[in-house]
Amino acid sequence: MSYKVKVIGIGDGGKQSLSKQAVQWIEQADLLVGGKRHLAFFPEYSGEKVTIQGGLSSILERIKQASADRQVVVLASGDPFFYGIGGHLVKKLGRDRVEVHPHLSSLQLAAARMGENWQKAKIESLHGRSLHGLIQRITGEELIILLTDQHNTPRRIAQYLLDYRMNEYEAFVAENLGSKEERCTWWTLSELAQATCSPLNILILKQKADSPKWPLGISDQEFAQRKPDKGLITKKEIRVVSLAELRIKPTSIVWDIGAGSGSVSVEATKLAPYGQVYAIEQNEHDLANIYQNQRKFRTEFTVVHSKAPEKLDTLPDPDAIFIGGSGGKLKEILQVCCQRLRPQGRIVINAATFETMQTAQSFLKEKGFEVATTFIQVARSKPIARLTRLEGLNPVFIIVGERRKAD
Repeated sequence: MSYKVKVIGIGDGGKQSLSKQAVQWIEQADLLVGGKRHLAFFPEYSGEKVTIQGGLSSILERIKQASADRQVVVLASGDPFFYGIGGHLVKKLGRDRVEVHPHLSSLQLAAARMGENWQKAKIESLHGRSLHGLIQRITGEELIILLTDQHNTPRRIAQYLLDYRMNEYEAFVAENLGSKEERCTWWTLSELAQATCSPLNILILKQKADSPKWPLGISDQEFAQRKPDKGLITKKEIRVVSLAELRIKPTSIVWDIGAGSGSVSVEATKLAPYGQVYAIEQNEHDLANIYQNQRKFRTEFTVVHSKAPEKLDTLPDPDAIFIGGSGGKLKEILQVCCQRLRPQGRIVINAATFETMQTAQSFLKEKGFEVATTFIQVARSKPIARLTRLEGLNPVFIIVGERRKAD
């Protein structure tokens, strides 16, 4: 006979926060599983205890085996189905073998203390995760709830956000919710960047002024660019078409080879907020512009100072590759790109000359790619006295190579 595993959500109030039935299930369990803090709420429990620490795989297997003939209770924080162990147990044991009894989640308590509706809040967990890429996922949201940990503290997060000039938010930190040490405080981000908070906290950001908005097709003049050669940038019209051809998804991994000012990387990052973008640029003078544009447009991507194809072997396999400049090594770059591109991925090349276009087309076809080329000639209006004329930009070939499914 197998038993259902009972997963009981618990608050910082410990045993006192639970129903009589939940306490009874815990007392009658043959095996009690939970974090060190959760288990400490039940010092009188005399059965077998297992502390959750490190990876979950071995713990889940032990729970599965024990539940075959023993009553197992798992303690979890708040709602076990919100970034908790509940989903992992259901996946391991099946829905019919798991019975979940949630407590009030820390989010509910924090919003209640704050006195705000939170149904439209943007929620991000930084527990055991990197801060990298957070800025492009949250900027512009009216209400943001961040789950922190001992490394990603409110102080560190505030410092990170201020690096991207994110001053239009105020912060609410709810500490030790439901316990005697509970503290809830409003902060400016500048104040929070100097503060020390309890390790048990939730950080909420509330928008108090409009965030800057940058729709697809950012104007060329908005970008920091190389001087005195100002204007060495993938022009807006070409950039938009190239980005469309890349078919970037929210989780895509993108290589931007010959990044220049980083204009393509900036817009690609906005299209792939949960992915990764790598800007590869050999010219050291361009790096300062790339970093400046990162902060202005609130996009965090990885900058690689290298002449491609060097260091491409250190990057993860891409879903999309943009080549805006090759430094005379187009074939060598394409050789690596064709080997590393993921199935159904796309390579988009901007070429200003017939020779580059022909080389790109021939190479991609030889590698079995489906190839299409678009020639774009753009002219922009320009005032002349009281009249208007057109000023042409340099024509560009956009070569697209798509890896066939069979490949």
